[in-house]
Amino acid sequence: MKRLIYDKAADSDPLRMALKKRGVDLICPHRRNRRKAPLQDGRKLRRYDRRWKVERTFAWLGNYRRLVVRWERKLSMYRAFFHAACMMIVLKKL
Repeated sequence: MKRLIYDKAADSDPLRMALKKRGVDLICPHRRNRRKAPLQDGRKLRRYDRRWKVERTFAWLGNYRRLVVRWERKLSMYRAFFHAACMMIVLKKL
């Protein structure tokens, strides 16, 4: 089963059921003003706690204008710049 980790904006029962029909497990914290009882326990939210690593990586990639404003027409060139940016991020952290 695939998993989709999302924020509180996706906390709705119709969306959750539609994703379940497609074989996707939605992992997101519940809104405070939720009328119905929560559908998931806290164990699944442990995966949500690690979501910040992905968000931080996207923020670091956003510092490279070449990736934000896509000038390349070919996907291979964009991927090359993406990999170069990832290498530069890793080298800065060493």
